Amino acid sequence: MAVGAAAALAVTALAAPAQSADTNAADTKAASTTAADVNVAKNAGFEADLSNWTCAANSGAAVTSPVHGGAKALKATPSGQGTAECSQIVAVKPNSTYKLSSWVQGSYAYLGARGTGTTDVSTWTPGTSSWQQLSTSFTTGANTTSVTVYTHGWYGQSAYYVDDVSVFGPDGGGGTDPVEIPPVPAGLAAGTTTPTSVDLSWTPSSTATGYTVYRDGTKVASASGASTTVTGLTPETTYSFQVSASNGAGESAKSTAVSVRTPKGDGGGDGTVPRHAVTGYWQNFNNGATVQKLRDVSSQYDIIAVSFADATTTPGQITFNLDPAVGYASTADFKADIAAKKAAGKSVILSVGGEKGTISVNSDASATAFANSAYALMQEYGFNGVDIDLENGINPTYMSKALRQLSAKAGPKLALTMAPQTIDMQSTSGGYFQTALNVKDILTVVNMQYYNSGSMLGCDGKVYSQGSVDFLTALACIQLEGGLDPSQVGIGVPASTRGAGSGYVAPSVVNNALDCLTRGTGCGSFKPSKTYPSLRGAMTWSTNWDATAGHAWSNAVGPKVHSLP
Repeated sequence: MAVGAAAALAVTALAAPAQSADTNAADTKAASTTAADVNVAKNAGFEADLSNWTCAANSGAAVTSPVHGGAKALKATPSGQGTAECSQIVAVKPNSTYKLSSWVQGSYAYLGARGTGTTDVSTWTPGTSSWQQLSTSFTTGANTTSVTVYTHGWYGQSAYYVDDVSVFGPDGGGGTDPVEIPPVPAGLAAGTTTPTSVDLSWTPSSTATGYTVYRDGTKVASASGASTTVTGLTPETTYSFQVSASNGAGESAKSTAVSVRTPKGDGGGDGTVPRHAVTGYWQNFNNGATVQKLRDVSSQYDIIAVSFADATTTPGQITFNLDPAVGYASTADFKADIAAKKAAGKSVILSVGGEKGTISVNSDASATAFANSAYALMQEYGFNGVDIDLENGINPTYMSKALRQLSAKAGPKLALTMAPQTIDMQSTSGGYFQTALNVKDILTVVNMQYYNSGSMLGCDGKVYSQGSVDFLTALACIQLEGGLDPSQVGIGVPASTRGAGSGYVAPSVVNNALDCLTRGTGCGSFKPSKTYPSLRGAMTWSTNWDATAGHAWSNAVGPKVHSLP
């Protein structure tokens, strides 16, 4: 992207006066700022939308993301013939020095002041993907009582963002608003700390309208009051927390840091899956089944697979979008439910794929993109791991690389599950089976889908029809004798007749199959040559269809799984 010769000349003209401003700021004839100085800009954080600001050609708007402080920021979009200038006239005192600053993000962004009565100033940046502070200063003339402060972008370039503008100096008599930036919050302290969360509190500020909480320097939460709970933490990990205060004038500096170390987890929620576990898929959409929040999922489920992650335009990269149809008031509310389930000893993982999933990992670059994005989502939401449910095919070489990279990032308590279709696990030469064997040392469980498949071969070479105890046991035997540890094998079935197109079996049939594989009892015509007492358990699609059927599946299969030897 080239700015062009004419633009370059304009940039030089705008940038050069900032040096003069620095000289003027040092002028001993000018009044220096004092402890009583305030931010004379009104609505400096755009919390009142564009009140007190004028944007050329309606080019500006207040937005809720991205923001630097508070709840809103300015977004302004230049046109081919305009720079999207937004300006405000502020009241100042004559013969006084003011420090001018703002936080900017996005494309070309300029900040300046004109009508100072002395030397007008400006500063700029060619663009940044994160918040960057622009700063300069100016001195007013002997008869100057108002100055125009402005920000703008550049002709034909993309949008720029501005937040927390400050014109800091003597009050020019502009009224009760402007207000001062709030003082730095004091008294930050940690309260109740669990393996995955911590309660924080601090001394409230009478001039603050909101607070921002930082974990290891990164914004993780916003609060309207002087306390909050930070979730999604890792057990036995030390974190550093700080808090800042905000109002219409801007955001304060960060508080003194408080160090918190999370305690050791007590199983399940820290990524340790029980010896025998029940897995349920939770639907992040409404397809006619009972709509649930995570908090409504039956306690019989040990692993809850949030369905599904979404693909991005970057090959291999995944993201997650909470569907408004499931009824959460906010993403924070959803994250709190994850933390609560984990605190109750459950593992909450993110399922990748599904019937309509389009995620493909077939190169080194896409493998790295998958691992990086999956780990970022684990950090953001508090997921214990991922479930691989790619029904559009799987590349064992690169998916194995992706999962190993993810494991290296997440550590030994990564929960890694898979949900292949029956055809995917008929032979160890299949891509899914190869992948499972490739990552056997970090694999939690393979919950094959014993439904929507028709008849299949069992490990004895005979054909078995779905919907029977023999179908479940003879096909599980392929995995059990094909290289997977019994603790890595689970039986996946629909929770009700409406949960799948075909293959539903009564919970009693699932329980018979579990007894057959672990105890040698309850078998049909097929009886395995040995038992597998450490068989992991069972899975169902979905917790929502289970709820629709009155939790008949989990109420019957859950106790059976948890009583296995």
